[in-house]
Amino acid sequence: MNDSFFKKIESKTGVPMDEVFALANAIQFADFRDERQVRKIIRNVGKLANKDVSPQMEDELVQSIVSGGKSFNFSDIENML
Repeated sequence: MNDSFFKKIESKTGVPMDEVFALANAIQFADFRDERQVRKIIRNVGKLANKDVSPQMEDELVQSIVSGGKSFNFSDIENML
């Protein structure tokens, strides 16, 4: 993909593509049984989506993800928020 495509995405979302790629990389290689990693990913998704994640919601998301132990992608977590 070319730079103009990414620049269009950045201008529409206000999110730098470097941050999106960093999050995608973190999700790809994350151990979803590790509560600390899952919390970090949830916070990053909330930050990129510009949504506040309450401590209660974060706990619920972490519990759901960690107990399932399966991988998630960015949209799965964003949909949970």
